[in-house]
Amino acid sequence: MNTSLFELFKIGIGPSSSHTVGPMRAALRFVQTLEASSLLPSTLSVVVDLYGSLALTGIGHGTDGAILLGLLGDAPDTVDSTQIPSLLATIRSSGTLNLGGRQSIHFLEAEHLHLHLDQMYPTPGVATHPNGARLSAFDSSGTLLAEEIFYSIGGGFILSQAEFDAQRSSAVISTRTVPYPFSSANELLTTAAKNNLTIAELLLANECALLADTTLSINRPALDNAQPSTPEERINSSILALWRVMQQCTERGIATEGILPGGLNVRRRAHRLAERLRTEGSKDPLAPIDWVTVYAMAVNEENAAGGRVVTAPTNGAAGVIPALGHYYLHFIEGTDAEKHEGILRYFLTAAAIGILYKENASISGAEVGCQGEVGVACSMAAGGLVAALNGTNAQVEHAAEIAMEHNLGMTCDPIGGLVQIPCIERNGMGAVKAINAARMAMHETGDHKLSLDQVIATMYQTGLDMQSRYKETSLAGLALNIIEC
Repeated sequence: MNTSLFELFKIGIGPSSSHTVGPMRAALRFVQTLEASSLLPSTLSVVVDLYGSLALTGIGHGTDGAILLGLLGDAPDTVDSTQIPSLLATIRSSGTLNLGGRQSIHFLEAEHLHLHLDQMYPTPGVATHPNGARLSAFDSSGTLLAEEIFYSIGGGFILSQAEFDAQRSSAVISTRTVPYPFSSANELLTTAAKNNLTIAELLLANECALLADTTLSINRPALDNAQPSTPEERINSSILALWRVMQQCTERGIATEGILPGGLNVRRRAHRLAERLRTEGSKDPLAPIDWVTVYAMAVNEENAAGGRVVTAPTNGAAGVIPALGHYYLHFIEGTDAEKHEGILRYFLTAAAIGILYKENASISGAEVGCQGEVGVACSMAAGGLVAALNGTNAQVEHAAEIAMEHNLGMTCDPIGGLVQIPCIERNGMGAVKAINAARMAMHETGDHKLSLDQVIATMYQTGLDMQSRYKETSLAGLALNIIEC
């Protein structure tokens, strides 16, 4: 286990974890490297080259603006989203950028930010990851001071070229020590059974162990005025803080009306649908399912508008996990204390499932299509809901397997490179699928034929076999055949 819950679920801004959050973190890390190497004062210009999916759909995903924000020294989890338009406008109108907040440099996007639409990878002929970026710093004479290639591998995770090469050659050895390591769903179930633990309890113990890992840089949010005294309380407090950010995002999405940015003139629908349910929902036995759709769409409308969201496991799939959290709170019977514990089980278990996908396959739409985003979120939410409902570990695994089984082969073909059509509705559909998968698993008895490990392997191989045109390039599928909406 190399991934923490708080790396899988992290606060950021829309519209994309791989195209906005990842590039912003890469640019920030590049600036921090310049500063650590004492090269920042000598840097007079920075050139950014974007390749593959970052180039093809970068403008629609806000990659250009994210790069500028990262160069300013801003981070996705702390930047004031209300100030982003003015920050970008100042750079673009002045032609200057305050690198790292300290060093003023000349910066014109036409001159310093290049979109290589005809080149998939930073190094021609060398297949790596389709979300590649090269950042280069020069002094006043044009001499190259520093250069770094980064890959945004999904969910806001980034790797330098050296880190990517090490991972690809299987040379990465985790330095993270946890009491219950696992690298497969089978190992997760076996370890949990051997130690008489639920999956949630197992992951909580691992997260507590990671608190002491001083080499691990994780931003764990904390509840206001909370003073947790034990490791378990610290982890639970941080999980609930993430959940509150999700709830706030959902609330904003439901409250807000208008047209989403980007030029497609897509109208926000969550507010209108919620108002209709409030007046007519009591007459409809399927109203809870409609509310699940509203919750999911509200989050992804906020994401599409560049608002603050939590990757779960990506921005493009950020609506599924909170939608089922709201479903559990509002439509499942139980006391407040029971719901409190259920929400914690939900997130811990969903994270364990997400870690399996992250470490054994991919959560990048540009690498494996939307099966790696909404499909993974659906699988995580289904297993997490079973845990919240006090299902068994075997039922958790079965629900996660069912959910992914029926997302296999799903392409990533956003129209206009925007995470609006079909992305927003797709989150609603994924949330409903997750509920159905959880119910099917909990109603079953005995073994099932396919394992979660087999389905994860199948998803990854399907993604690798999928033509690149269907993986977040906007060169095929709905993006090509429906060009006007």
